[in-house]
Amino acid sequence: MYSTSKISEIDGTPYNEAETPIHTQHIVDVHSVKTPFIQMMDDGTHILIHEAALWDYPAMHLHIDREKLLFNSQLIPSANAPVKSVNTVPFKTPWRSITLAKNAAGIITSNLVYNLNDPCVLDDVSWIKPQKYVGIWWEMHVGISTWDMYGSQDMSSATNRVPSGKHGATTENTKRYIDFAAEHGFDGVLVEGWNIGWEDWFGKWIDSVFSFTTPYPDYDIDFLSKYAADKGVKIIMHHETSSAVPNYESQMEDAYQFMKDHGMDAVKTGYVGKIIPRGEMHDGQWMVNHFRRVAETTAKYKIAVNSHESVRPFGQMRTYPNWWTAEAARGNEFNAWSMGNPPEHETILPFTRIKGGGMDYTPGIFEVRMSAYDPNKTEVVHTTVAKQLALYVTMYSPLQMAADLPQNYEKRLDVFQFIKDVPVDWQDTKVLHAAVGDHLGIARKEKNSDNWWIGSITDEEARSFDLKLDFLDDGKTYTATIYEDGEGAHWKDNPYPVNIRSMEVKKGDVIKVNLAAGGGAAIGVVAK
Repeated sequence: MYSTSKISEIDGTPYNEAETPIHTQHIVDVHSVKTPFIQMMDDGTHILIHEAALWDYPAMHLHIDREKLLFNSQLIPSANAPVKSVNTVPFKTPWRSITLAKNAAGIITSNLVYNLNDPCVLDDVSWIKPQKYVGIWWEMHVGISTWDMYGSQDMSSATNRVPSGKHGATTENTKRYIDFAAEHGFDGVLVEGWNIGWEDWFGKWIDSVFSFTTPYPDYDIDFLSKYAADKGVKIIMHHETSSAVPNYESQMEDAYQFMKDHGMDAVKTGYVGKIIPRGEMHDGQWMVNHFRRVAETTAKYKIAVNSHESVRPFGQMRTYPNWWTAEAARGNEFNAWSMGNPPEHETILPFTRIKGGGMDYTPGIFEVRMSAYDPNKTEVVHTTVAKQLALYVTMYSPLQMAADLPQNYEKRLDVFQFIKDVPVDWQDTKVLHAAVGDHLGIARKEKNSDNWWIGSITDEEARSFDLKLDFLDDGKTYTATIYEDGEGAHWKDNPYPVNIRSMEVKKGDVIKVNLAAGGGAAIGVVAK
């Protein structure tokens, strides 16, 4: 969770009181902050503090002396406190990185953290490809279905376990998602809740729950693997480790071979809960070493990794590009069942968390009110629908999800078109406007193309911007298709209106966008 304050006023107490953590973070005390940490000086100078090449070492936090305004480096302790790191000499410590920029835009364009990591250690990276995907995931968060097969049944004994009828990862439901992905040109389908063990896990924090090679009986993995391949779609494996790390490591080789036997080359890993068995921290030395072992082992099987609830990235994608992307911060899912992410959240992440590497934020939510699924729910996504589109450009990741339900997209195919069209692989980036925690506008040039894509977003304040297209090629004409907040749009009061318009543009032209409170604009600029 991010907050904006003076250095002398940094205090994590309100967050700890308002939120129940899911055991994925640890701060030294309430007057400490995680990195990446950004400061904005009175003269406009921006300073970003982070670390790079974090291997075999605990992550760094910064303790703030609020009177002297000093920062002290604090390492995350191991379960054998006060021990923090055990190393054999000689060894390398991580880089401590300080990025200085004249303005906020300079932070966005800096590659310092990435370049401080060692070069790629893989001989062949041709199999690592950016993707867009859909998946059986959001429907569990909004309460339509469950991860486990027996979701509404008595768990007192195995003999009482009768299928609840709400299981999400069934053969038929997965076929529906595969069909949707094939029809609309998506590369992959994530399937969560496919494997046995979920019914024995929730809230129990016990080891050896999950098997990563045994599907539930209502999930025909052999049939679905062939069905997906025939449709030109890849199934993305899901491994919720339940933070039982020794259990997962004992199964990794078999699990990854199982994936390859079924034509899968990407896995989403999860680490919800307390690290079992010793209570290590997710960003301590023990877990940092585990994440590296996962990267090394998946690379051996030519599998790409999307890690959730992991240590925050530190540029490691340069060394292990198969460690594709990560969550490692509050993603869109928090809007479904917590106090949610405030409208400024997405205007902070590109300056902080994403400086360590791509983030699987899972944008693209069209039904932003959870009361649509349960009248008793009050949670909302704190953006307009147009801002959800713009996030595909402003929130960098080589793996992007269209996170909402297929039926919600089918109701708004004209708006969904932007998600279908926008790429995830870029060759150039320009910052059009930027203020940390307030607003951000980014233009990115599609790889191997003359097309540009623009995302412009704001916080809780409505704003207007003139987006100057001085980055386009001389002498070329483009068609700009603009998806913007419609009349009366507001993230809380009226999040749904999206106005779509097109115009011919050339280098030097200006596109004016009016962003609603919590809103945004997404623009495709396609060469004619």
